[in-house]
Amino acid sequence: MNLTVGLVSLGCAKNLVDSEIILGYLQKDGFQIVHEPMEAQILIVNTCGFIGPAKEESINSILEMAQYKKTGKCQGLIVTGCLSGRYKEELLDEIPEIDGLLGTEEMDKVPLVIARILGGQRVMEFSDSFFAYDDPGVERVISTGKHSAYLKVAEGCNHTCAFCVIPKIRGPYRSRQPQAIVQEAKELAASGVKELIVIAQDTTKYGQDLVDTSLVTLLDELVQVEIPWIRVLYTYPTFFGDELIARIANHDRVVKYVDLPLQHATRSVLQRMGRPGNYESQLGLIQRIRQAVPNVYIRSSFIVGFPGETDEEFAKLLQFLQEAKLNHCGIFQYSREEDTTAASMPNQVSEEVKMKRYQRAMEVQQEVALGYQRALIGQEIEVLIEGPSPESDLVLVGRHRGQAPGVDGVVYIGNQMASPGDLVRVRIIEAHPYDLVGEIVMGEGMRS
Repeated sequence: MNLTVGLVSLGCAKNLVDSEIILGYLQKDGFQIVHEPMEAQILIVNTCGFIGPAKEESINSILEMAQYKKTGKCQGLIVTGCLSGRYKEELLDEIPEIDGLLGTEEMDKVPLVIARILGGQRVMEFSDSFFAYDDPGVERVISTGKHSAYLKVAEGCNHTCAFCVIPKIRGPYRSRQPQAIVQEAKELAASGVKELIVIAQDTTKYGQDLVDTSLVTLLDELVQVEIPWIRVLYTYPTFFGDELIARIANHDRVVKYVDLPLQHATRSVLQRMGRPGNYESQLGLIQRIRQAVPNVYIRSSFIVGFPGETDEEFAKLLQFLQEAKLNHCGIFQYSREEDTTAASMPNQVSEEVKMKRYQRAMEVQQEVALGYQRALIGQEIEVLIEGPSPESDLVLVGRHRGQAPGVDGVVYIGNQMASPGDLVRVRIIEAHPYDLVGEIVMGEGMRS
């Protein structure tokens, strides 16, 4: 089938992997994948339904793609992902332009849904079973460039965080078999991938539903694969033990980077969130990691304005940011989501107060981050080239080991050219709160 298909992927990296699997099925069935919506005969929006702003972005994207039925070649609009999993009836009722609606488990059914749509049907397809990530039957179409790829090691979540609806959308935690994961990593390495990014809703929980395997044993196998950088994201504090710290410290291929979503720093707020830990335990974990892994980069995320958060609790969070001195940090305003425990909690914080707390926390963290950035001026560091900057073909964009894609800053380079996927030595000459500016240090394999 030589129809043209375009896909918009929204939300997290885990959702992006699902989008790449969908593209794999489409490519296997002979569809032509296009990047311009104007050229697509079938348009697919893989949505995010996590929090309010993400839902709004998803709705706007659906409506934007629907316009190509009038202005482009679009003959069918398919919506899939978390938003459709949460609101399937509402989406079908309120957006008549949608021709096909799928959930989070139907990646392999997209080609058949397209055929039904072209036959004049309006389709809603939701499976009772989970998608088989270990045996998808297709090769993913990697959308992040040949140099970097995500590796999803599990799906679903068993945590009961009061603010989160993901377990209700994605189901219980399900680890993939280690053999299938390692085989996929080998295939990615053979395709030229230089950075493997290990992801799940909670990567530290990997293997607890299997026999004789864990994130630690999986890393022991992955480091045998010829990939220079292995980055692990979404490592929750609950299961972040000394063995994992040791693997990060001792495996050269494991990037010295820890992504540790903490969400808050006071025990009272964490208890209301349904999260473990307190100020002292979380600070102690960060200190243990730093003692064992010299020059480690640590990223975290926090929610401000959670129901009942007092001025004193927020002040304690600011104190934690100043004391913990995290390299990178995401600050989010609490989003009141239906079907969550927190939605019905008393003492909801006003939008005005949430915004003020967000701005203050960002100010504190930016000051901390800028200190780290300025300390890099004059140093030479290894940078993975991603390609030319969107603003200018004369400027390259890359990332060093302490910068995860999509969430941290980048390194801008203007003195020499290099190809996507090149690992180059870069001298940092300028620092900003998020991004760095550097110059390639000429050496073997470089071209001017």
